[in-house]
Amino acid sequence: MNLFSALREAFPEDMDSTAIETDNGLNYSWRDLDRATAMLANLLAALDLPHGARIAVQVEKSVEAVMLYLATLRAGYVFLPLNTAYQSAEIEYFIGNAEPSVVVCSGKNFGWVSKLAFKAGTQHVFTLNEDRTGSLLERAAHCSDQHQAVAKADDDLAAILYTSGTTGRSKGAMLTHGNLLSNARVLKDYWGWKKGDVLIHALPIFHVHGLFVALHGALINGSKMIWLSRFDPALVLKKMPQATVFMGVPTLYVRLLAEPGLNRESTRNMRLFVAGSAPLLLETFNEWKARTGHTILERYGMSETVMLTSNPYDPALGERRGGTVGFPLPGVSLRVQDEAGQSLPVGEIGAIQVKGPNVFKGYWRMPEKTREEFSADGYFKTGDVGKIDERGYVSIVGRSKDLIISGGYNVYPAEIEGYINELPGVAESALVGVFHPDFGEVGVAVVIPKPGVKLDGDGIVAELKSKLANFKIPKRCFTVGELPRNTMGKVQKNLLREQYKDLFAKS
Repeated sequence: MNLFSALREAFPEDMDSTAIETDNGLNYSWRDLDRATAMLANLLAALDLPHGARIAVQVEKSVEAVMLYLATLRAGYVFLPLNTAYQSAEIEYFIGNAEPSVVVCSGKNFGWVSKLAFKAGTQHVFTLNEDRTGSLLERAAHCSDQHQAVAKADDDLAAILYTSGTTGRSKGAMLTHGNLLSNARVLKDYWGWKKGDVLIHALPIFHVHGLFVALHGALINGSKMIWLSRFDPALVLKKMPQATVFMGVPTLYVRLLAEPGLNRESTRNMRLFVAGSAPLLLETFNEWKARTGHTILERYGMSETVMLTSNPYDPALGERRGGTVGFPLPGVSLRVQDEAGQSLPVGEIGAIQVKGPNVFKGYWRMPEKTREEFSADGYFKTGDVGKIDERGYVSIVGRSKDLIISGGYNVYPAEIEGYINELPGVAESALVGVFHPDFGEVGVAVVIPKPGVKLDGDGIVAELKSKLANFKIPKRCFTVGELPRNTMGKVQKNLLREQYKDLFAKS
C-alpha cells in the first residue's frame, strides 16, 4: 500500500481542523495538507519522470518541505532527504550516486547546487524557501488540487537515506513503503498514541527521527503538530501545556534541563517524552525524572531499520529503564552474536543483528555491500555492540568501526580523516570521539605533519568548515609527532580516546 494513502486515511473527519501550527503563527488544516500535496504531486507527474525517479531535497525545515515529502510518496516517486549542513563535495557525491531526476534546494544555494545537478544530468532543479517562496510553489500553484495516489506495493521504494560508511563512502539505505508503514503502525500502538494527542515537532526532517518517527507518528494518528522550525528550549517549554508528546535527541533534553522553568507544573499535560538517535546519559534520565516526574522513554533505531527496540510505554509491559533501549518491538527479531556467528547467552556482549518488516531493502547500487551486511539467514548486521539482560532489556554498549554520534548525527572518522589527509602538509590523521556534556560525543582530530611542515590545529578546523557539514567538524585538532600503533602498525584509537577523554568534561 502507498504509505501516503495509509497516512491520508488517518486524517480526521473534520478536515478544517488544525493539522500543523507553526512557530510563526501560521495554521495549516488537514484540508490544506491534502490539497497542497495533490498540487505538488501533480507537478511532479507533469514532469514525465522515469519510473522510480528520485527527488533529492536539501531545504530548510518548513511545512511546505513536509508537503513535498508527502507529495513525492503520493506521486509514487522516491524521496531523498539531504542534511541542510552538507556542503558542495558531499552534495556532488549524493547527486552523482543517486542520479535524481529532480533536485529541490534553498534559493540561496541555487547557484552552486543547480550547477552540480545539471552537470550530473538532473533535468529539473527547483527552489523552496522556509518563507513559502520559491519556484517549486510557483509552479505547483497552477496544478490541480485533486490527485489519486499512485498504487504501490509494500516492497516498492519510498525513500533513500544516505548513511556514511566507515570507509568514507556514503551508502544509500533503501526504505520501502512497507518498511515505513509497518514501523509507523507498530509505534502507534506501542507508544499508546490516542485521540487528542498533540506533538511538539522540534527535530530536523532530513533523518529518521524527525521525518519518519515523529512525523509519521502524528499523521497516522491524525494528531495536531506544534511545528518549530528550529529547537528553542524556552519555546518548547512555553508550548508544553498545549501538547502531550515530545521527541528529541539527548542534547535537546540537556538543554531543556538548563531551563529554570522546567518542572512538574510546566509538563503537567505531557504524556510521553521519547529520546533517541544517541545514547542518553543516566544522569540526564534521572535528573529529568526528578525535575518533571516523567520517565523518558529511550528507544533504538537506525537509518536502515527505522525503530528496532523501545522501552515500554505501558507499565504492564515493564518499567522504563535508564541505560537501556528496552525490548525488541513487536515483529522485530533481535539477537546478539559472537564473531563466529554463534548466539550469545544472556548478559554477554556481542554484535547486534536484527530482522523484521522494518528492515531496509539494501544499499542503493551496492549489491555486494548489501550481501556483506546480511547474515545467511537474513539478519541485518547493525554494526552496534550490545547485550540482552535476563529480563529481555537491550543495552547498547558500543559501536563497531569507531562511529561517533554527535548531537544525534552520525560522524564516520574515515570520511573526515580522508578530507584532513588531503590538506597541504598533512602526513596522516586520526579522528576519535570523546565525551561532550552537550553533544554526547564530539570528534577530536590528531594530525601528523609532513617532515619540515608546521601545522596549526585551528587552521585545519577552519579549512574543514568550508568543505563539510558543521556536525562533522572536529571540535579540537592537535598536531603530534606520531600516533600510537600496535604491532601490525594499526593506529590504536582506544589510546587516543583515553588521552583526550577529559577534554570537555564538566569542571
